[in-house]
Amino acid sequence: MPNNPKAEPAQHSISFYVIMGVALFAFIKTFTLLSPILLSFLLVLLISLAINPVISRMRAMTGGRKIPTGFVAAGLIAAIALVGWSSFGPMKASIIKISAAVPGYWENLQKPLIKMEQQAVIFEKKLQAEVSTEIAREDGSERTPETSPRIATSPPPHPSEDANSLRSRLNEMVQDLLGSFTAVAFNGAQILVVLITVFFGVVFMLMNPRPVFGAMLSLLPEEHHNKAVIILQRIGKFVPAWAGATLLGMIIIGLLVFLLMWPIFGFMDALVLGLIAGFFEAIPFLGPIFSALPALLLALGNGGMAPLWVVFAYAAVNAVENNVLLPFIMARTMKLHPLAVIFSMLLCVAAFGVLGVLVAAPLVAIVSIVHDELYRKRFLPSVTDADLDRLAGIALDENPSAGKAR
Repeated sequence: MPNNPKAEPAQHSISFYVIMGVALFAFIKTFTLLSPILLSFLLVLLISLAINPVISRMRAMTGGRKIPTGFVAAGLIAAIALVGWSSFGPMKASIIKISAAVPGYWENLQKPLIKMEQQAVIFEKKLQAEVSTEIAREDGSERTPETSPRIATSPPPHPSEDANSLRSRLNEMVQDLLGSFTAVAFNGAQILVVLITVFFGVVFMLMNPRPVFGAMLSLLPEEHHNKAVIILQRIGKFVPAWAGATLLGMIIIGLLVFLLMWPIFGFMDALVLGLIAGFFEAIPFLGPIFSALPALLLALGNGGMAPLWVVFAYAAVNAVENNVLLPFIMARTMKLHPLAVIFSMLLCVAAFGVLGVLVAAPLVAIVSIVHDELYRKRFLPSVTDADLDRLAGIALDENPSAGKAR
């Protein structure tokens, strides 16, 4: 009989792990359906934590969270409406301009293809003629002229048939791309639904965030509550700093692109390119590359030296970003390795779709905080960053004196 109480915890632990395994399996199977919900929840948490310091300061003056949240929501709606209203006209004009230039791009793309195909046809006909002559000579040396049969040569392929082969494939690719616009529109509708859900979720979260965080803490055993609170406090301090640095970087890059593109394309197109550059600045490392593509399309449409000036301008913006923004603005808040952020972006895009890039960098920082609190303080309590750096140098067989000299 005394052994029964000891057997019950073992049975309970086994059933618990079985239930957890089944739950994990069901989660993996339904992740495609759950990913928009998880992304929305992550965005709500991050945006709420980023705005929470502002609400907390305004709360001291108003005595509650509802009025400050209403002011912040109204200001955000007004800012989005103002940006949309001011950029609608220039954006429409730029899209029309790019659409008008697309047929010229298509024609310039087809001309070298046609030339290459026709040269290939001429070379093939010449090669067939040489092979036929060699075969005729070899057969003529073995047979007498009276008995040598006439060599049947197949008619050469019509140049237009071969010339159309590659271009027809290219046309099919373009048609497939145009046919995928329906899927793009559907994904755009999904993104819009996620953004609207996130907006209202942030509003309700800012009004009363305690039940949400209390629910998250209720999922953990009581002995882990203190550690979980410490982790949440560190995340709560990191996210506003990250959001502020990201917003400042977006404003600076957007303004620089606008000022550099104004002399090249004029005010309207420069305004659109500045807004695009500022928006893509939220994507770490790859954003400047994406933002340069519309400018290059416009420059190719204008012709002349415009493409070269655009390349120089965006190279200058990239230099300012790498030498000013990242070291002096981002380094204090996001001490993250670029490789970790890039792989996090790939993982988040695969898991959550296009909007996953927005949570890639903060997720790396959150994982680093959790690792520091749960693993490093328990298993590496006396190991410092300098110790890890020294061990990494030894593993790479680097000379410490050479590193200090540099």
